[in-house]
Amino acid sequence: MFKALVLRKEDAFTAQIESLSEDALPQGDVFVQVHYSTLNYKDALAITNTAPVVRQWPMVAGIDGAGVVLRSDSAQWHEGQAFVHNGWGLGETRFGLLSERASLESKGLVHLPSVFTPLQAMAIGTAGYTAMLSVMALERHGLKPGDGEVLVTGATGGVGSVAVALLSSLGYTVVASTGKASEANYLKSLGASDVIDRAELSVQNSRPLQKERWAGVVDSVGSHTLVNALAQTRYSGVVSACGLAQGFDLPSTVMPFILRGVSLLGIDSVMAPLPLRIEAWERLAKDMDPIKLGLMTRVIAMQEVIEVAHALRQGQIKGRVVVKVS
Repeated sequence: MFKALVLRKEDAFTAQIESLSEDALPQGDVFVQVHYSTLNYKDALAITNTAPVVRQWPMVAGIDGAGVVLRSDSAQWHEGQAFVHNGWGLGETRFGLLSERASLESKGLVHLPSVFTPLQAMAIGTAGYTAMLSVMALERHGLKPGDGEVLVTGATGGVGSVAVALLSSLGYTVVASTGKASEANYLKSLGASDVIDRAELSVQNSRPLQKERWAGVVDSVGSHTLVNALAQTRYSGVVSACGLAQGFDLPSTVMPFILRGVSLLGIDSVMAPLPLRIEAWERLAKDMDPIKLGLMTRVIAMQEVIEVAHALRQGQIKGRVVVKVS
């Protein structure tokens, strides 16, 4: 028997830690012990039942996990190897990793880079891995340090915090947007050169073209914030969209695209192919400053997850939340 955070929707929705047996787990070719998991925004939506994240019931929450392999039917994995897992429908259509044990498919596993402990890997988690995918997309488009200011929206969140740290460590001039003025020093400690109020970017019915400022943007907010970021992006600039904290709508026009040649790049972390995941984790191993990672990380116990999920959903959490599972 092992402990897991189980979500049920029978007469009413419930989220609670339960004891499960291995027989309850789905089929997979790699059986693991989870040392650490994490709370992402999607996890918070599922655990608080405030968005239709879960597609099958009951469900074990947790889209991320890191730990060791206990046994394997895959030639690529053997007992004792350290792994990291992000996305692939866990916590949505397949039992997730806020669980002491898990049965996984080897196609979704990445070997944990030796520079990271399982705790550090979950301090990065899907949020940080998504930030890395965003940075890589900007680079593939041709963005380079020295090209101009790079905007990071939702900067005190998980994706935003890691994006600020990564971009600044790579030499970019980073401007962080946040609704938490009290966290300006936190963002500057991660490498932001300037901090602006998110209200500047959340204006509705704004002009489709505004004063050019950003050479690049990492946006985890969506909706009107993304619209205004696009309208302020410089000629031939590039914007990566990887979140929808404000909303999934995009009430914009085509003018930034056809009059300034702005590019909008979509970032999918959930179903990204394994080679891209491996590349992202290799880059994180090289480019993620462990000191900055420590500044943004909070570790909690499994018993605290539900309470912290509600706080995260309400925008009361900064940085990354790591869950000590076993």
